[in-house]
Amino acid sequence: MVNVQTEILINRPRAEVAAYAANPDNAPKWYVNIHKSQRLTDGPTGTGSKVAFTAKFLGRELNYTYEFVEYVPGEKLVMRTAQGPFPMQTTYTWTDEGGGTRMTLGNTGKPSGFSKLAGLVMEPMIRRETRKDLQRLKSILEGQQ
Repeated sequence: MVNVQTEILINRPRAEVAAYAANPDNAPKWYVNIHKSQRLTDGPTGTGSKVAFTAKFLGRELNYTYEFVEYVPGEKLVMRTAQGPFPMQTTYTWTDEGGGTRMTLGNTGKPSGFSKLAGLVMEPMIRRETRKDLQRLKSILEGQQ
């Protein structure tokens, strides 16, 4: 089982941080490895929305689809994919802290087959990458980029 939790304090209002981070169109701007996102459902983002992502990880291009399974604007977003050998769930939470926002980004998944072995190596790599992602998000939202 892979279970990675990272967090960062962003000196911007919670509503602003959450709206930016939850918008899948912004994912390629702040996720280091994601270079394309495409909404697969019409209308505003919410529970049931589906988004296709293209990312590069461990030197390979990955295509996967996330479904928003829980969304409370400004508080929590849970996305899940069941496709491929490494089903993953990503959770964002946002809380007020000291005039800014504490954002937590969690990734959990249960690799199967060959990916089970890769899972042992992947957890520290996912932690390192998500720290970079949150730092990039902070830089964008605080106007340092």
